Amino acid sequence: MASSKGYLDFILEQLSELDGVSTRAMMGEYILYVGGKIVGGIYDDRLLVKPTKAARTLMPNAPFELPYEGAKEMLLVDNVDDRAFLTELFRAMARELPTQKPKKKNR
Repeated sequence: MASSKGYLDFILEQLSELDGVSTRAMMGEYILYVGGKIVGGIYDDRLLVKPTKAARTLMPNAPFELPYEGAKEMLLVDNVDDRAFLTELFRAMARELPTQKPKKKNR
C-alpha cells in the first residue's frame, strides 16, 4: 500500500516550523530529509525514523517496524499530533546524523 499525499502534507505541516525539511517520492512512499540528511520516511501512512540515539532517547518505548521487506528496522513515531515533539525529534536527529556524501558520477 502506498502512502497518501494527504498524510505527507499533514506531517509536513506538523514540521513547518523546522527549517530545511524536504521530501523525495520513492516508489509510492516518501523519504524525509532535514538539512539534506535522511531522518526517516513515510511508509504505508506511518511515520518511521532512523533509530538514532536521540530518537531512542525521546521515544524509549517506540516499536521497531520494517518500512518494507528487506529494509532495516526503523522506529514508529506514533505521536504525530504533537507538533512541538516532532520538531524537537527531527531537530535532535539532524544534529547527530552525518552529512550525506555526494554521489560519484560514472564516466
